[in-house]
Amino acid sequence: MTSNLDHAAAPAELIRAAGLRVTDSRKAVVEALAAHPHASADDVFRQVAVSVPQTSLQSVYNALTDFVEAGLVRRFEPAGRPGLFELRVDDNHHHLICRECGAVHDVDCAHGAAPCLQPADTFGFAITEAEVTFWGVCPACADAAAATDAAAAAVSTTNF
Repeated sequence: MTSNLDHAAAPAELIRAAGLRVTDSRKAVVEALAAHPHASADDVFRQVAVSVPQTSLQSVYNALTDFVEAGLVRRFEPAGRPGLFELRVDDNHHHLICRECGAVHDVDCAHGAAPCLQPADTFGFAITEAEVTFWGVCPACADAAAATDAAAAAVSTTNF
């Protein structure tokens, strides 16, 4: 798994390489995404506000939009959830999301190159990408549910 920061480039270098102007808030956005992959814009803003308190939420949205357009950041939108952003843009990968807590993990594509899936009928489209999201329950949530079920069963048997 690689991201733009795995290449040992400083945030300012990545921003410049994408053809964008370097600002403190833009550097902080890249740093926030490096520290917290799969973050929503609001999550990024909360992180950026710590180091650059004068930054507005709109500035964070603008930076994320610019980064997506420049190919520095990838945005994906899990069904029923806010858009999430990540620095991992240079490969074909998918996401595994916990239905309970929302934890997100990258899943490498088993087929490698995009698109990894082909529809039965392309309707004349030149398919370039397939976005796959796997949904399930993470081990921590599964364990918590099992513990809750066990506790409920214990209470149920002691009440009779």
